[in-house]
Amino acid sequence: MKTKRICIYAKDIQRITGKSEKTGYRILDNIRKQLGKAPHQFITINEFAEFAGFHPDEVAQYIND
Repeated sequence: MKTKRICIYAKDIQRITGKSEKTGYRILDNIRKQLGKAPHQFITINEFAEFAGFHPDEVAQYIND
């Protein structure tokens, strides 16, 4: 059975948006601040999709390959 991730990383954001990995880290930090999460907490696919205006299935398609 293939496992699926629920969290997203800067490298995934780089792949989806075409921006640099450093920009991916900035986006993750912005999402954490907006949601009131601590720096050690993960960002889920749904949280990123809502922030970026994507459908969660579109985002999952990029990271679960």
